[in-house]
Amino acid sequence: MIDPGLAGSSSPSPIDKLLKPLHDFLRLEAAGGLTLMAAAVVALIVANSPLSRFYIAFLELPLEVRVGTFGIAKPLLLWINDGLMAVFFFLVGMELKREVLEGHLSSLRKASLPAFAAIGGMVGPALFYAFMNWGDGVAMKGWAIPTATDIAFALGVLSLLGNRVPSALKAFLLSVAIFDDLGAIIVIALFYTAKLSLLSLGVAGVMIIALAGLSYWRVQRPAAYFLIGIPLWIAVLKSGVHATLAGVVLAMFIPLKPVLRSTADGDSKPHSMLHHLEHALHPWVAFFVLPVFAFANAGVPVLGLSVADVMHPVPLGIILGLFLGKQVGILSLSWLAVRLGLATTPEGIGWRLLHGTTLLCGIGFTMSLFIASLAFEQGGEAYFGLERLGILVGSLISGFLGYFVLKLTLRKVPEPGSS
Repeated sequence: MIDPGLAGSSSPSPIDKLLKPLHDFLRLEAAGGLTLMAAAVVALIVANSPLSRFYIAFLELPLEVRVGTFGIAKPLLLWINDGLMAVFFFLVGMELKREVLEGHLSSLRKASLPAFAAIGGMVGPALFYAFMNWGDGVAMKGWAIPTATDIAFALGVLSLLGNRVPSALKAFLLSVAIFDDLGAIIVIALFYTAKLSLLSLGVAGVMIIALAGLSYWRVQRPAAYFLIGIPLWIAVLKSGVHATLAGVVLAMFIPLKPVLRSTADGDSKPHSMLHHLEHALHPWVAFFVLPVFAFANAGVPVLGLSVADVMHPVPLGIILGLFLGKQVGILSLSWLAVRLGLATTPEGIGWRLLHGTTLLCGIGFTMSLFIASLAFEQGGEAYFGLERLGILVGSLISGFLGYFVLKLTLRKVPEPGSS
């Protein structure tokens, strides 16, 4: 094997340069997914041990930020879900903008199949959940819980299969998850918004106009955007719209187009603020924000649960939605799109590999937990714990079966570089 450091005069090909951001992203997301799994396991252990009362007290710890007569007081759990997750949504927004403008979703041919798959992956699970909970108005608030896909968790499972996994398959999974995140953002904005405050919405509108001005004048200092982004987050928080959507709005105004910037040796090189922020923020989100969120939200007391609890319509609807709904929705709509000539399957990828990847899309976890926290925060106390039980069971079944289906399908594919 040749040491890359001894390559000397060789330089990456244009294709290598194009795919490098995707490869770096996938490696980071895979490692982050494994960290996410570890955080969820620790939360489950702590929540079912003598330390559970300390775990609950920790999450209920009251924290307040006050300036004069204006203050924000929340328990630690809500600071994590409303504050830290805004950082996650900011990163999601930047990824979405980059992929649409210059990445895997920048052309209709590239984006069509993942788009149809993502639509099916949201409609199918919602129908399964609605079928199980029709007639219960409170339970029906959770219809969107099984529609989500956790890209970090899914890529973490995919990474366990090694180098046999084709890059095209990883790109397909990533593209479906990005469309899925976009769908989740729309669902949260439309269906999980509390009573609106027109004053706070007006303040948020002023902040958005200010961000548009910074973007129009191509301001390249991140601090300028964050100085407006923080009051935007506060205004959205007070408006009744979920505060994490402020992260998405902020991301839409971060400049993507490169500008020439002087280096230390006096040369000039292209610099994209969005690429820079995305690269800098990824490790923090993958190895801090999401694991902290998982630890705070995955602690389900399971020792006292019975089969009857699992068979309750809420967790059962989530399990069936994540496991069966994702498969039925994604595969049926993907097949229909290909059949009608509206999309094409990735080169070298058959339906068996797509089926295995579809199973991994049933790993809802992070976004499902987040939507569940919104769905039942008003009047759904009776379902607290049951919804997380459904998410964990549905995600585990989807992850395990997805891994084994892909492993069996890929078993005859030789390792790259093998003779």
